[in-house]
Amino acid sequence: MKSSLNLFFIFLISLISAQNKEFTYEYQFVSDSTNRKNPSTEIMILNVGTEKSYYYSLDKYVSDSTINQEMKKGLFAMPRPFNINEIISKDLKSKEISFETKVGDANYHVEQNVNLKWNLLNEFDEILNHKVQKATTEFGGRIWNAWFAKDIPIQDGPYKFSGLPGLILKIEDKTLSHTFVLKGIKNTQSPFEYPYRKDETRETKLSHEAYIKTYLQNRTDPTAHLVGKIPDQRDSQGNFQTGEQIIREIRQKLLEKISKDNNIIEIDILKNAAKPKKK
Repeated sequence: MKSSLNLFFIFLISLISAQNKEFTYEYQFVSDSTNRKNPSTEIMILNVGTEKSYYYSLDKYVSDSTINQEMKKGLFAMPRPFNINEIISKDLKSKEISFETKVGDANYHVEQNVNLKWNLLNEFDEILNHKVQKATTEFGGRIWNAWFAKDIPIQDGPYKFSGLPGLILKIEDKTLSHTFVLKGIKNTQSPFEYPYRKDETRETKLSHEAYIKTYLQNRTDPTAHLVGKIPDQRDSQGNFQTGEQIIREIRQKLLEKISKDNNIIEIDILKNAAKPKKK
């Protein structure tokens, strides 16, 4: 009897451990629609637990973890470079989606209602030795093709995609501007919690509608948060510049960068902003 109980608890522990998994995706994306020959690539991680999942850039995770560790030692560390700032979390029971992001110098927590309507197709393939089935949906102003594996019974996937009867192993939009492909799977020992940076200001909660407004305002004037914060000064060569001149130069560079970021994943945000407003 005692032996049977021990076997039961071993099985229970192994079952719980197996429910915490880490999926590695390669995310390839075209930021500038006028320069499709030079896509960017970022390694993304999806950590799935029993109640919640987290999706984030591996480079950002390493950067944030390193900064936190250095702070514990009383040291200062510069952030490492990364492309994707968002940290997306999904409540696996309520299906609620939220994300943490940065706009200008402010951090935001945003809750978003994502209601995906999937169309399952009678098309099959194989990815990483898993049989996958094709499904399509519309989201963010794009048509998406996804391939999911029923033998991985996790109704989740990269970015904000979920709701299929199996893990999404690959998903791409019709224009092939944004593609996510699974590259690896491993079990983790305990539920995952993202190591949010201890030195960053506390995030402000915003509705998704308010976030879009803030995001678009920042694209129009990315230096609004710097006004009055940069003093007059001389550069290394002794040339004098007012704070306003410095901000104008920063603004010009940021606007050039933003103009090349015209093919964002949820493209409907930019398309709707460009539509003439009804009188």
